[in-house]
Amino acid sequence: MSGGLSSTEVTAGRAGALFDGVAAEYDAALQEGLAATGEAKEYFARERVALLARRLAELGVRPQTVLDFGCGTGSGVPFLLDALAPRELVGVDVSTASLAIARATHGSDRVRFVAIDAFVPTGTIDLVFCNGVFHHIPIAERRGALAYIVRALRPGGLLALWENNPWNPGTRYVMSRISFDRDAITLTPLEARRLVRSAGLDILRTDFRFYFPHALRALRWIEPALTRVPLGGQYQVLARARGR
Repeated sequence: MSGGLSSTEVTAGRAGALFDGVAAEYDAALQEGLAATGEAKEYFARERVALLARRLAELGVRPQTVLDFGCGTGSGVPFLLDALAPRELVGVDVSTASLAIARATHGSDRVRFVAIDAFVPTGTIDLVFCNGVFHHIPIAERRGALAYIVRALRPGGLLALWENNPWNPGTRYVMSRISFDRDAITLTPLEARRLVRSAGLDILRTDFRFYFPHALRALRWIEPALTRVPLGGQYQVLARARGR
C-alpha cells in the first residue's frame, strides 16, 4: 500500500504506520471484506493482471522492467511474473513491515523490494503497476505520487492504475468491511483520469472489471463486453508517458 507523498519526495507518513500495524494480518483483513463477493483475493489479483496482459498484447508491448508501486506484502507479484514475464520487477512501498513479508515470500533473482523513499526513479521502467493505492494517499499528495511514477517511467512507458470504483455499491460495501479501507478516500474514474492526465500522461483507455460476485459467476462470460460500462467493482486507467 502507499501513503504520504509530497511533490518532491516520498515519505511513510500515516499510511506507512497504518500498514506496518496491519501487515501480519493484512491478508486476513482483506479476505474478511472480500468474503462478501464469494471470492479470494487471488481471483481479483489474477483477473486484474490478465486484463492488463490482454491490453499490452493489443499494443504489442512486452515490458521487461516493471515497478509495482505500493506492492504491500507482494501478493500480486506472482501474477505479474507469470502473465508478463518481465526481466526485472521492483516492488516499492511505505510499509517496512509489509516489505519484510514480501521479501521473505516473493523475493528472487528477478524480484526485489525497496522502501519507496529509497528507490530513485531514473526513467527506465517500462511499466508501472499500481493497484488500490491512491485511495490511501491524501488528496493533496496525489499529484506528488504521480510525479514519482512519471519520473520512474521511460519515454513511452505505461502506467496501469487500478482503483476501487465508488460508483459500484458492492465495492463501497466491501471497503466498509475492511479495517484499513474504511476511512480511505476513493477516486471516481473521472477523478483518476484527470489526475493521470494532469501528470502529463496520455490516457489510452479505461477498463472496468468485476461486475458479478461468485454467486453470479455464470454471467461472467459477458464481462469482456462490459469493460466500457462504468459500474465494475474496479477500473484500470492505462496511460502512456510522453517522450522527453
